[in-house]
Amino acid sequence: MIKLRDAENYLKNKIGENSSDITKVWEAFKSFGREHVEGEEEIALLFQCGVSDFTGEELFYFDFVRQFTSYDDEEYSHMEQLHCEFVFEPTDDLRELETSQWYFENDGDVEDFFIEIENIEEFKVPMKRKPTRLSVYQEEV
Repeated sequence: MIKLRDAENYLKNKIGENSSDITKVWEAFKSFGREHVEGEEEIALLFQCGVSDFTGEELFYFDFVRQFTSYDDEEYSHMEQLHCEFVFEPTDDLRELETSQWYFENDGDVEDFFIEIENIEEFKVPMKRKPTRLSVYQEEV
């Protein structure tokens, strides 16, 4: 079973060399999203996108996220998120796209979540583009 501390490297290895191929990264993320991580009570996934100026420059962010809740014994400790974050120059059509959609394992089948995401414009439009960069990183939130 995957350990939380190894999740980022595990996903990076699944993605492999060609990290600019959005379809390949999405498929790797979906595969990872089906696997349990040690200590995880339920799988929590997020798809989000939109224009933001986190760096002082407006950019379009297209982000696949897995969230982990960490416990010490049975007491809540903290949350971590593992991001597959693509960045694009914000064209007019990308500026119109914004969404934030969660999946929690107790809400139903993860395959239904993946199908739902793959069928929305906020997903389909950026999937046809070449991103500026991909960042895969894990952070405490």
